[in-house]
Amino acid sequence: MKRGFWEVCCVLALTAGSVLAGCGEKKDMSMKMNEPRNIRGVVSYRRSFGDLNDVQLKSAKAIGIRPIASREEARNLGDRLDEIGPCELYGMDSLTHSIPYLVPKASELLDTIGANFLDSLACKGLNPNRVIVTSVTRTKEDVKRLRRTNGNASMNSCHFYGTTFDISWKRFEKVEDPDGRPMQDVSADTLKLVLSEVLRDLRKADRCYVKYELKQGCFHITAR
Repeated sequence: MKRGFWEVCCVLALTAGSVLAGCGEKKDMSMKMNEPRNIRGVVSYRRSFGDLNDVQLKSAKAIGIRPIASREEARNLGDRLDEIGPCELYGMDSLTHSIPYLVPKASELLDTIGANFLDSLACKGLNPNRVIVTSVTRTKEDVKRLRRTNGNASMNSCHFYGTTFDISWKRFEKVEDPDGRPMQDVSADTLKLVLSEVLRDLRKADRCYVKYELKQGCFHITAR
């Protein structure tokens, strides 16, 4: 069972000393939030996150599963795929054209993105919000259904291999204070800036490829 959000925060505070060192001295949980600081984002979303499909597809084929026909087939792959779901690190849309399975390396990457995003918000004096996963692994059945309404849905998609997921940059999930303390909202534009910093750092560390999707309102991410 995954730990609660505030317990995760405590673990992160104790174990991520090198990250938190840049935030100044540790403060207790009563610290004032929504006092933004050190929010820079990236120079350009398009230029910073321009990993095209052929680059991502090469990685997906190298570390992923073969394309599968159905959700049942995904369940039969055992430990080759992790089933994911909404948790303390990220939220998830109701998936209409994908299934909640990722290869372990991609599942670990998603956890890292969620944890680093929450940690960055705390460091920057912002109230906690979770990223929202909008699309995960697609089966052949999913793509056939999707092509009925979206002619651009590709049969050569990275989403076939269990290595790729989409995270919204338009929407985030506010984390409520467990004691009911009123918490100010953080604008989606500000949260997008913080998320872009997290993804930039992981991309520079060769953990993932990232494509900024304007029309879809998401970051399209493939594990490396």
